[in-house]
Amino acid sequence: MPELPEVQTIVTGLRPRLLGRPISDVRLLRRDIFHPPDLELPTLLAGRRIADVSRRGKKIIITLDNAQRFYIHLGMTGRLTLEASETPLLPHTHLILSLQPNQELRFRDPRRFGGIWWISGDCQADTNLGPEALDLKPADLSARLSKTRRAIKSALLDQSLIAGLGNIYADEALFAAGIHPTKRADRITRDQAAVLTRAIKQVLKRAIRHNGSTLRDYRDADGNSGDFQRLHRVYDRKGRPCHNCRTPIQRIVLTGRSTHFCPACQPRSAARR
Repeated sequence: MPELPEVQTIVTGLRPRLLGRPISDVRLLRRDIFHPPDLELPTLLAGRRIADVSRRGKKIIITLDNAQRFYIHLGMTGRLTLEASETPLLPHTHLILSLQPNQELRFRDPRRFGGIWWISGDCQADTNLGPEALDLKPADLSARLSKTRRAIKSALLDQSLIAGLGNIYADEALFAAGIHPTKRADRITRDQAAVLTRAIKQVLKRAIRHNGSTLRDYRDADGNSGDFQRLHRVYDRKGRPCHNCRTPIQRIVLTGRSTHFCPACQPRSAARR
């Protein structure tokens, strides 16, 4: 699933190329990916200009010239790409915005865990989202973790606690901080919270510089793969030697999610304290 670095890479690639451009035509090829279903997305978008493209958590927010907004969530397999109009459509392309001259913004999602949400009235794109991971303060993280007895890895995936973190970067940040993924969140000390906050930001910024991680489906706005998967320290490296100590990386499952760690650099004994 695209996480903060992947979504930010897409936003960074699209924003300067979409600002001010009119939407000349809208094709919604699957109505069930748009919410709420009683609205007509083509009617809402046709003839409008794009005023802004931004990110909140893992959501891509598009603001129109009339201040109306919608957001796209990529889910597990979604792609949002800007392509020449003559480029053949790939299967599972669900939304096409025609832009002059001769380009289309296309949303494709084979598994349809993502979708498009219209934002109006009191509805906000950041409803139930915690602070941005890149804006996180150690004291805020410590306070939030103190309120849950979940494993720290599970807590970091909770978007109401921190917005933008997902499976890949939670594993990478915990490794960088030397924290075992099963350690109870409410037992993270203030000093550990400070180290973890720095680790989260460093990992995310480095991933953004490398255009995110492509394991299967993720592509940037031009259809290109990310490079950060080559720099993963633990994620998706089960059985391979740790870059720090050569101990084989282990994999467990926490709350249904694959979790990777180094048993030497992230000792389990520390998880009990």
